[in-house]
This record gives sequence, structure tokens and C-alpha cells, in this order.
Amino acid sequence: MPAKYKYIGALLVIYLATTAGSFYAFKNLVGTSGPAGLTSPITTGTGETPRANTLLTIDPSEPKSEVCPINGAYYTKIEKAVWETRRPLVVMIENHHESRPQLGLSSADVVYEAIAEGGITRFMAVFYCGAQADSLTIGPVRSARTYFLDWASEYSKYPIYVHVGGANTPNKANALGQIEDYGWAGSNDMNQFGLSVKECKRDDSVLKKTLNLDYVPVEHTMHCNTEALWKLAEKRKFTATDPKGDLWTKTFTSWKFADGAAAATPQAKSVTLDFWADFTQYTVRWDYDSTTNKYTRSNGGTQHIDYNTGKPLQASVVILQYIKETGPIDEEKHMLYGTTGTGKATIFQDGKQIEAKWSKAKRLDRTVFTDLKGKEIQFSRGKIWIEELPSTAEPKIE
Repeated sequence: MPAKYKYIGALLVIYLATTAGSFYAFKNLVGTSGPAGLTSPITTGTGETPRANTLLTIDPSEPKSEVCPINGAYYTKIEKAVWETRRPLVVMIENHHESRPQLGLSSADVVYEAIAEGGITRFMAVFYCGAQADSLTIGPVRSARTYFLDWASEYSKYPIYVHVGGANTPNKANALGQIEDYGWAGSNDMNQFGLSVKECKRDDSVLKKTLNLDYVPVEHTMHCNTEALWKLAEKRKFTATDPKGDLWTKTFTSWKFADGAAAATPQAKSVTLDFWADFTQYTVRWDYDSTTNKYTRSNGGTQHIDYNTGKPLQASVVILQYIKETGPIDEEKHMLYGTTGTGKATIFQDGKQIEAKWSKAKRLDRTVFTDLKGKEIQFSRGKIWIEELPSTAEPKIE
């Protein structure tokens, strides 16, 4: 047998052995990533008590006086003291209709949604302020896409980017090649194939339980732990300050925020959008509730639940960003989306509908949203969802 085939065979054996070992360890290790150890974000307020499964001891009477730089929400001083030692986790989470419910999306400060391929959307969730009180299980984690890398780059030149492999076709969809080009590999890039079971493990129990399945496709089973990822980043010397001595905020620009107040008469009570024709499993609807001043998300015709909390996903701000769409560009139906330049946007907050523009000059720049007169939008404090839509999309607004 030629030497090159012996080499390939040896690599295959090693890969299969390590994959099996990781799967076995994940199935049998006891920790916070199994269903019994799932935790939800801590909340504080009158009459509430600290929960047992938290990392931080937070007194319910402690004021929320500290502003999150990512979405403007208020948190306690103890939570800020922790996040100031770290940089954001930017995590790829899948949305295949057979992968729901996801874990941890309700704890993300900002969530981006765009097509991954063939009409199936994917999320990029930014975990920072809202994920400090608990050791969170998040997932299912999936692979990188090139345009998501450009949005991830808004959270520092070297964000902690968490994914399971990525598109690497020899064309403009080569996300893994871009990770190398950006200088992320081996430092802030958290590709699951280079992590241990402490950070990311495979678990099929969530979907077996919730969907009553005997078998779950392995691609829907990768779960990661926020605290383990941050600890590994610290070990790799990617904390708030990187090995060069630069704070992650050096290349980060915060949006502007204001205290939200529900409109007396909502301009838009709901918005329904499709990313791809005839793919109703991915139809999204946001319904506004003036009593909470929040938008509640439905996906594929049912309320979109976070497994960690058992509650529907909500946002204070929903942004429809219209971008140039190109593709499919290959057999896998990979798409390309324009992340730089300018375009239209519609922003929903406080029951209001705001027609806006977006602009982003280059990869490391922050996407800025302005009104039609050119004044930067002040977002209502709280969780932000950005729906990345093709410029031809026609959402239904009621």
C-alpha cells in the first residue's frame, strides 16, 4: 500500500477513536451540561431570592446600576466585575427545525440570524453581560459561515469565536480559511475539534426527551459550557486584555441606549418574516406585548422556547437588516451576504416601527443604525435580535 494511504488510514483511525471517546465521556460525565444540571439566567427584583445553582451570590436587593456595553441592559456591580475580566463569547448555534429547542439563547445579549444554507437559518449569539451569573449550557453549536465572521469581528479584533468546524469550500464561502487569515487560529478561535470535553460535549438527551426520539443526528448534539470556555480563554491569555496588552474594547464601539417605555398606541403589534420561499419551518414571528414592553418570538408556527428556562425567547429590540444576497454558490447551497456598505433597516422597539439605514465600512467596524435623517438610533435597553434578510424580503407588519 502506498505510504500516503497508510498515513490517511492512520489519521482516520485516530479521528474515529477520539470522536468515540469524546462521545462516551460526554454521555457519562456528570456536570452542568446534562439536563439535570441545566441552569437559567439569574433574575433579581423585589421578592426574589438567589438560586442555588449560580456562580455568583447576588443579593436581590442589590441595585442594577451597571450598564452592559453590548445591549445597554442594567446589571449588578458583581456581574460587571466579572465581565470586565473577560471578552465576549460569540457562538454559532443552529436552527435546523429538528435541533430545537436550543439551550441558552435567552442569556445572549445580542443574537444574529441569517441563512446558513438551503433555506436553513443559523444563529450567532453574543454572550457577555447576561451570562455571568450562571455556568450555562449552550447549543446545539454548529459550524462557521463567512459572513458571521464579519459580524463577530465587531466584538473585538479577536473575539472568542465558538463553532464546530465550518464551510471550507474553495470559494468565497471558505470560513475556515478566513479564520486563519484573521489570525484567530490557535488563540481566540474555539473550534470544537480543538477543545476537550470540559468545554464542549455531545449530548442527545435533550432532543430525545423533548422530541420523543430514539435517534438524534449527531450534528444536532454539540453542547458547550460558558464558564469552561471562558476558563480556557483565560488559560490561552485571551481575557479582557490579549497577550499584546490590548483591551478587547480597543476595536469595539458600543451602540447608544436609552430607557425604553411602551408606546401608548403600538405602531406594530407583530412582524412576520421569511428567509426563504416555502420554508415555513423557519418563518419567524415577533409579537409585541405592551405590558412587558417585549417582543416574543415564534419560529415555524410555534413559540420559540429556550430549553434552559422553559420560556419563550424575548427581545427588547428587533432589527430587520436588509443585505445583499448571493447564491446558492455551490452544491451545498451555501449563501453569501453583504456585511459592509450601506442598506435599509427596520427597527422595532417600544411598540414603535422605525425606518432606518445601516452602514459598516470595513470588517472591524461596528454596524451603525441611523434614522432617515442620519441620526444614530438609541436602542431600548435589553436583548437585541438582528434578522439578516435579503434586500428583496417583504415582511408582514401588522
